[in-house]
Amino acid sequence: MPVLTRLIPSPVVVDISRGAMDDLAGVLADQRISASGKLAIAISGGSGQTLRAKLEPVLPHADWYPVVDGTIDSAVKLADDIKGRRYDAVVGLGGGKIIDVAKYAAARVGLPMVAVATNLAHDGICSPVATLDNDNGRGSYGVPTPIAMVIDLDVIRDAPVRFVRSGIGDALSNISAIADWELSHEVTGEAVDGLAAAMARTAGESVLRHPGGCGDDEFLTVLAEALVLTGIAMSISGDTRPASGACHEISHAFDLLHPGRCALHGEQVGLGAAFAMYLRGATEQAGLFADVLRRHGLPVRPEEIGFSTDEFVAAVEYAPQTRPGRFTILEHLNLSAAEIRDAYADYAQTIRS
Repeated sequence: MPVLTRLIPSPVVVDISRGAMDDLAGVLADQRISASGKLAIAISGGSGQTLRAKLEPVLPHADWYPVVDGTIDSAVKLADDIKGRRYDAVVGLGGGKIIDVAKYAAARVGLPMVAVATNLAHDGICSPVATLDNDNGRGSYGVPTPIAMVIDLDVIRDAPVRFVRSGIGDALSNISAIADWELSHEVTGEAVDGLAAAMARTAGESVLRHPGGCGDDEFLTVLAEALVLTGIAMSISGDTRPASGACHEISHAFDLLHPGRCALHGEQVGLGAAFAMYLRGATEQAGLFADVLRRHGLPVRPEEIGFSTDEFVAAVEYAPQTRPGRFTILEHLNLSAAEIRDAYADYAQTIRS
């Protein structure tokens, strides 16, 4: 009988440690990604310049490309700038916007991409998706998974702590997203990829149950691993389903309805996940979500990120329109604005500290 298996798209190296960035050239050479050090490195205009000064002496053959923003235009420009220059790989050195621009540009010119994350704000650092702003708002573009993932905990510590907190919210939201995926399987017959679901759920639970905090290396390592595993889970399933359900629909609604006021992605999806858990009747788990979010300094009520109850109700009502065809607890319940308002009042009472 033949043994059947499948290949899992994932980085050939994942280095999450203190000082990881110092050995970037060695890691790329050892893994035969770039023995020559001929790299195109995309950086931000802020922290990227500081890191450039640190890395330039050990990467003398690299070329550096400042990226001004996270738009499709910037990604296309980067691709045009590096095309035909015989690089071994494209390196995205920075936060999510820089990494997404580098992912898209690398895919466009057919080069492997190395992600060197300088913060842990969301799970896009290792995902097969580049989220870029365009003329119609924001789009998600399929790209190959990074060939290498480097996360230097010393650099993460230097980033604003709010970015670490945001990553916590994004990781926790996996649990709600998987619950939505399983609900869709029960109601609509949508197939669930068990391996992708297991990886995403495990990533979320590892952060939910960890007793540490943002200043703890052990916790930062677990959070970084969770975000990487979530990206791989999305690669396995071929879409964002393992990490995106009602929680993300609510966040997308905030982004679309209030583009100038929206909070960090992880702050919004963490809040959305806690409310979605309450909507599906998991009152105890919704309370646990709220307790953990609150312990890490994340919002559990819309007013904590500058939105009124009316604006939150409107966002939840609008949320299903942000992902047509995706079935979550919001589509299942199909609540009116009045019903959402009542549900939120009960939720707020339940999570009251």
